[in-house]
Parts: sequence; C-alpha cells; structure tokens
Amino acid sequence: MKKAQNPPCKTVWFCRADRISVTSKPRKKCIYISIYFSIMDITIRQELPKDIEAIVRITFAAFEGKPYADGTEPLIIERLRKAEALSLSLVAELDKKLVGHVAFSVVTIDGKNKNWYGLGPVSVLPELQKQGIGTKLIKQGLSLIRDKGAKGCVLEGSPIYYQRFGFKTYPALFYEGAPAPEYFMALPFYVDIPQGKVQFHKAFYADI
Repeated sequence: MKKAQNPPCKTVWFCRADRISVTSKPRKKCIYISIYFSIMDITIRQELPKDIEAIVRITFAAFEGKPYADGTEPLIIERLRKAEALSLSLVAELDKKLVGHVAFSVVTIDGKNKNWYGLGPVSVLPELQKQGIGTKLIKQGLSLIRDKGAKGCVLEGSPIYYQRFGFKTYPALFYEGAPAPEYFMALPFYVDIPQGKVQFHKAFYADI
C-alpha cells in the first residue's frame, strides 16, 4: 500500500504580530516554525482596494535579488492600475493573509488589439514558493480571461516553468524585448494564431 504523503511543508518566520516576514533572516521577536498546508487552503479571488499595499510587498519580495528582475515589477502593476489597464488582478490568500498575486493586461499585435492578453507580473512570497500557489493563480487567471473573450495569452518567462501550462514559442509571433526568442511564449485559446510584433502596455516600459 502506498504511504500517504504529508501536505506541503514550509519553514517560515512568524512575528508576534502574526505577519510573515519578507526577509530570509530572522527578526527580533520572531518564531521559527514549520507550517503544513494543502493547496486547497489557498483561496484565489479578485483584488480589492485594501489589497494594494500587500500586493506591492509580495511583488517586491518575490522579485528581490532575482537576476531577471529590474525592481520595477511593483511599479508596473501600479502603472497598469493607474491607467485602468489592469484587466485582471488576482490574489492568493492563505489564512486570511495575501501570499501571491498575478496580473493580466491587454497586449497589441502589430499595434492592434486582437483580444490577446499578457500574463505578469506573477508573484508568491519567497517562503511559500514551489508549493503550487503560482500555478493555481495562473490557471485561474487563464480561465477567467478566456471567459472574458480572450483569444490567447503571451508572456516573457522561463520555458521550463511555463510550458506546463501549454505556453510555447511561435516564431511568427514575437516580442522584441525578450532576451532570447525562447523566453517569449504564447498560449492560443483557439486554432488561429496571429502573426506579428507583440507590444505590452506602455506601463511596462515607463511611468504614465
């Protein structure tokens, strides 16, 4: 008989104020504990105005120190929101605390809106990464934008990670800002795949 596995375990720092630390080092008056949770404990819901500050903290913590990050990721979300271009903003909640976030926004192809969306930034607190939270955020987001009439989704990211969702490279659909062609991928929801140059919202490039 196959032995039942424990739910995902992650060792994290909890402070007396019961807040997950966004640093990897202990702080004063913090307790070192191991927590067990099931991915079923994660609630995915739409962003609320009260979530904005937490989304900034989560995004900053998730991208801090990463070689592929430039520190503007929280600003991109803020600019999209300011421009009313944040088409979908989902948060992941665990025990009434926000632990993850994903953003979707409309992209253009050869300067035209063809009902394609861009995925990102997507963030999960470092202490809780690789536990399925990002996967749950992305799958829910893809389902929701498809329900909204999206014809497909694009992103810039790791092929190793995003191929599991069905994303892959289409040479005729390209993004000039990608470090290499394989890092820009698309997921068509229908048979027809457009051709041309993809452009993310201008919030990805500069203040607006």
